[in-house]
Amino acid sequence: QVQLVESGGGLVQPGGSLRLSCAASGSLGSITAMGWYRQAPGKQRELVATFTFTSGSSTNYADSVKGRFTLSKDIAKNTVYLQMNSLKPEDTAVYYCNLMQLAGGAYWGQGTQVTVSS
Repeated sequence: QVQLVESGGGLVQPGGSLRLSCAASGSLGSITAMGWYRQAPGKQRELVATFTFTSGSSTNYADSVKGRFTLSKDIAKNTVYLQMNSLKPEDTAVYYCNLMQLAGGAYWGQGTQVTVSS
């Protein structure tokens, strides 16, 4: 089993910043992807940013967050971070950490609320 522990959500004013963290533990095996998705009320869950580790390593961002959000990782700690700058009200959502395994496992964190409001 894999456990994903998220932290860092909260309430911030438009233009502000937050940093989310996701620490993975357990039987991690070979990880093919790890990153963040979000789900706003009444909307489908969508990709925010993710590392993929197949055929090398790459980072993918949703167009809506490019230039504002930065994904980073600390391999020694099995942790990914999402630095979110210039936050907008439309970034308000529950943010979920995701981890995908080569063996086919797919895991989600419990979610952390991000609210951007004045």
